[in-house]
Amino acid sequence: MEKVFVHDIKQHVDKEITLKGWVYSFRRSGKIGFLTFRDGFGLLQCIVAKNDIGDEKFELAKKLTQESSIIITGKVVENERALGGYEVVANDIEIVHLSKDYPITPKEHGTDFLMNNRHLWLRSKRQHAILKVRHQIIKAIRDFFDSNNFTLVDSPIFTPNAAEGTSTLFGTDYFGKTAYLAQTGQLYGEASAMAFGRHYNFGPCFRAEKSKTRRHLTEFWMVEPEIAYCEIEEDIRWAENLLVYVVNHVLKNCMNHLLVLERDVDKLKRIQAPFPRLSYTECIEILQKDDFKIEWGDDFGSPEETHIAEKYDSPVIIHRFPSKIKAFYMKRDPENEEVVLGMDILAPEGYGEIVGGSERETNIDILLDRISQEGLNKEDYEWFLDLRRFGSVPHSGFGMGLERVVAWMCGLTHIRETTPFARTMGRLHP
Repeated sequence: MEKVFVHDIKQHVDKEITLKGWVYSFRRSGKIGFLTFRDGFGLLQCIVAKNDIGDEKFELAKKLTQESSIIITGKVVENERALGGYEVVANDIEIVHLSKDYPITPKEHGTDFLMNNRHLWLRSKRQHAILKVRHQIIKAIRDFFDSNNFTLVDSPIFTPNAAEGTSTLFGTDYFGKTAYLAQTGQLYGEASAMAFGRHYNFGPCFRAEKSKTRRHLTEFWMVEPEIAYCEIEEDIRWAENLLVYVVNHVLKNCMNHLLVLERDVDKLKRIQAPFPRLSYTECIEILQKDDFKIEWGDDFGSPEETHIAEKYDSPVIIHRFPSKIKAFYMKRDPENEEVVLGMDILAPEGYGEIVGGSERETNIDILLDRISQEGLNKEDYEWFLDLRRFGSVPHSGFGMGLERVVAWMCGLTHIRETTPFARTMGRLHP
């Protein structure tokens, strides 16, 4: 008999099928049982009646516990009151493995308990929905770049140098030398852009930030396009178009998951380009007017970002940050050397920065001066400086943090739910 999965159950109405999966929940009332079945593709109600499966099988069914693995055979019928509009009337049931004392039951648990049991918590309806949305966001990102003639070129995880400052590096011994887990793939992306014109890398990044906020992970995924012959305005348009594409893809393909998460999809439906723009200086004026104790040259924290973003229903672009608080490779504005041709995109609803990018410095003498000012080892960047020695061109790029986008899309209160196994200051297990 053909094995069927929950997500395509409607194609088998009035047919007998076999389902292989697990017990999500089970309750009985006399001679009939109502079993919620899951197979990783969805949930389905199964009717387990004594008259249909016989005395022996019904007695066997009474033993079923949450997350027991089972094989059910039965007929698919329509029922508008059932989950998804369909259910299976079972005529046979086989227990593959009987689960005992499953720790995550329908009762309430604290966050620490759930994170300690993350390997099991992933099976719950809410966590399942989040990671399904994450999957579709990843697919949308890849589709966007692949359909716009970008070439995926992977960047290394082990690197000899810093790219986003030396204070957040994870160091490790590398055969007698010191290597670091990559903070970003951007520097290598610049090399790829000079070879392929339009490049992107998409992989894990690591930052030893001593932060316990709801927005920070020590290990996260980032997509980073790098584009040759591209200045800051074009770079901004690429970022805007990517975000709009991702939002539309999620709305088209994840509506059921968003409903499980009780996400207000009307807020997502309003997202369209171009996004509002503010200069850093304009933001400082707004913050000072609204009684924030901040001076020009200070970096924004979560409260400042949230305050600015809350004034808009869509992502907002902040541009031209002070040079002193941005990375050494960002190009200074020719009209004002105190600021860089960089931009951040803040998500609405208090989710913070989801995109950060800039036009890159192409003048090798300026880069050498900045490397010296940052106290970096010039030898570690010789290969990077070669990109300015041999065919240097204007180029730009940005990084988009996957987990923050997932948090925003799903309407989550904490970033730890956006990734299968979160890594934070206080969590390395499971």
